[in-house]
Amino acid sequence: MTRPFPPADMAGISGPAFLPAPEVAAWVEATFFDRASPVANPDHDHLREAHIGYLWTVAENNSKGRRVIGQCETGSPQGAMGKWSRARAVQQITDWFGIIPHFIITLDADYCQQCGDAEFMALVEHELYHAAQDVDEFGSPKFSKSTGEPVFVIRGHDVEQFVGIVRRYGADAAGVREMVDAANRPPEVARARIEHACGTCQLRVA
Repeated sequence: MTRPFPPADMAGISGPAFLPAPEVAAWVEATFFDRASPVANPDHDHLREAHIGYLWTVAENNSKGRRVIGQCETGSPQGAMGKWSRARAVQQITDWFGIIPHFIITLDADYCQQCGDAEFMALVEHELYHAAQDVDEFGSPKFSKSTGEPVFVIRGHDVEQFVGIVRRYGADAAGVREMVDAANRPPEVARARIEHACGTCQLRVA
């Protein structure tokens, strides 16, 4: 399936700052969720029942001096909000997607317009890795007791996200080039010295 691009009418100051992107949802389904796809990723199987809304944006977003080009968040408005503010946010989200989705993934339209296919795929998958099904105290997938539906949450940058993106797109795409380079160099301190400096490790090497 052809990779989606942001609509041309988003360019310029007079254009809309956000636009729903159902074409991205269809592309994700065909590219990453469909098991017949040559680049299907079983890491995302838990999202098959999730409703994910996608947005293009030209609104500039910087965090800690770095440009933000993608973001995954829960669909339901979060944080301290007054009743009118929450109702307004719910109305806006419903206008975009028809429902309140489990997740909303927002993509920087300017970046997505000019980046390569691999970079776009890596960006979208990076955000998908933040979308997770919650687990119970035993580590099993969590379901709502009232509806029986999966309970979805946002997860942070964990090892699974790093491994998945590095495996599929390389260390640079995952932003862990430094970590990989360090792992490929000889250790500055021998493993035995580290093990014998840790009480837990000493139990295993004794």
